[in-house]
Amino acid sequence: MKKKYLIYLLFLFVINKTTAQVKLSTYSEVSIISAGPGTELYEAFGHSAIRIKDPILQLDLIYNYGIFDFSAPNFYSNFTKGKLIYKLGRYKFDYFLRNYNQDKRWVKQQVLNLTVEEKQAFFIYLERNASPNNASYFYDPYFNNCATKLRDITQEVLNNKITWSNKNIETELSFRQLMNKEIPWNTWGSFGINLALGSKLDRKAEYKEYMYLPDYVYSIFNNSTRKLENETVDLVKKESTILEYKELEQNGSLLSPLLIFSILAVIGVLLTFKDYKNNSRTIILDFILLFSTGVLGTLVIFLWFFTDHSTTPNNFNALWAFAPNLMLAFLLIKKRKQGWFAKYFKFLVVLLATIPFIWISGIQLIPLAILPLLILFLVRYLFLSKFYSSNS
Repeated sequence: MKKKYLIYLLFLFVINKTTAQVKLSTYSEVSIISAGPGTELYEAFGHSAIRIKDPILQLDLIYNYGIFDFSAPNFYSNFTKGKLIYKLGRYKFDYFLRNYNQDKRWVKQQVLNLTVEEKQAFFIYLERNASPNNASYFYDPYFNNCATKLRDITQEVLNNKITWSNKNIETELSFRQLMNKEIPWNTWGSFGINLALGSKLDRKAEYKEYMYLPDYVYSIFNNSTRKLENETVDLVKKESTILEYKELEQNGSLLSPLLIFSILAVIGVLLTFKDYKNNSRTIILDFILLFSTGVLGTLVIFLWFFTDHSTTPNNFNALWAFAPNLMLAFLLIKKRKQGWFAKYFKFLVVLLATIPFIWISGIQLIPLAILPLLILFLVRYLFLSKFYSSNS
């Protein structure tokens, strides 16, 4: 036992000095680790990482590209601006597993079919990336995240030896459709994400791009093959379930977006009918509608033009979340009528009328929960255009 302990200490010392001098044994394994989703929004897609295990060297490490630090300088401002800095964390696999066991999230392992030289290449690549000078990277939730890193690293190490497979995978899905399959649509998290992200997310993804989601990392790795000594073999040598738990679901809320928006829509339509009958205007209703859509529209414009997020530009939610409404909300508090008010609301009606074409054509999917409010906006804006036309 003492001899093994000394060997392990020597290994840790050497690995910190120069990775290239540490040679993995023939019993070593390189594995793709997939973890099930958690109950929080940021855990909804699950997780992927790489494990390197060598029983001879008593080595069992996880390489986790999903590490971020809330306490890092300017974390929240950088997050808002799209400058998301994540890190590769390298630590004992037992520690990684303990966290998922506590959360009761399943964990599966896929041991890759590699030569000793290829295992060594993985090891060297990951160790170099884990060094303090290389560990940080600019994160993108769709194009450069903990899951896509595994695909890209495997592709780089094995070069042209891999044939990725889309077997048993529904193709021709957009990034947004793939995302919406992972998050229940009638949740505030889903509504917020779909509100903030633009039409780039509605591009049809190539099946290899599906691997921004851990579920597809698992399934595509499982179905892919590689060249090994002039033979075509499975990329995954063997798979196993390390932690077996029932898949967790996102925490829902009784006060769901569809329920809240439906209640607001009914109240708004009833007040509009009353205003129409009395030839009057409920000022507080107009202020709430215009102020809220103006604030949301300002957020959409900010994310579109003033951040580095790759998927927030070209956001057609701006057609209903219209930023200039914020200014008009305060102008309409005054009862003085302006001749251009009627034209403004007619313009808003035109904007709303274009949404079904954008939606049906697949240019951009609008959050489903917003439908009751879109009906309210249309009814109210038609009324206001008529109201200001007849009372100007």
